[in-house]
Amino acid sequence: MKELKQFKIKLYADGADLKGMIEVYNEGIVSGFTTNPTLMKKAAVKNYEEFAKSALKAIPDLPISFEVFSDDLAGMEREARKIAGWGENAYIKIPVTNTKGESTATLVKKLSRDGLKLNVTAILTIEQVKQVAGALSSSTPSIVSVFAGRIADTGRDPSPMMKEAAGILKSNPKSELLWASTRELLNLVQAESCGCHIITITNDILKKVPMLGKDLKELSLDTVKMFYNDAQSAGYKI
Repeated sequence: MKELKQFKIKLYADGADLKGMIEVYNEGIVSGFTTNPTLMKKAAVKNYEEFAKSALKAIPDLPISFEVFSDDLAGMEREARKIAGWGENAYIKIPVTNTKGESTATLVKKLSRDGLKLNVTAILTIEQVKQVAGALSSSTPSIVSVFAGRIADTGRDPSPMMKEAAGILKSNPKSELLWASTRELLNLVQAESCGCHIITITNDILKKVPMLGKDLKELSLDTVKMFYNDAQSAGYKI
């Protein structure tokens, strides 16, 4: 898509449908992939390890993030080390806290310093960004996923926070800021202007890329035509 050439930010596809992942990979648009338990459940994934290994084999040269399932730090560490052994391009998603709200920063620090590539996820506050940034090794690649879309769902503008997060991570050249839970095409423009390195994007949003910069007068006319044609095809009369 020629419209995407204006952006430096990397696009990551978010999903767990292996066929769809391979199709997007072959299109050459995205620079990586993220998954999570909810997406895998939706895609009816039955065997997590089998799915992950198949994805890593089919897409050997792009990062793919796979999440741990345990709720205790010892279990998370065991699972993280196992996932790391599945492929060189595997990133391990560690939630910023467990379900009790207990920070995983100590585990993030340990794994990152052991050379495991992490994607710390479900971040929604600047305090969490600071804590994670302080735990990540400056010699190991990592991703810091801030759920900007969920912040917006609460009625808050995520852009100021994302700019601040980008500033916090500047001191670590190996850490990349990811704009997560993308809701609309505007988020791509916002993420780029905030200094994010990565944004997750769905196929529905990718389909809207040709709309970038479209003349609004022309779009208005297209909208009027759509309403007219739909009324005609439905046979509505007054």
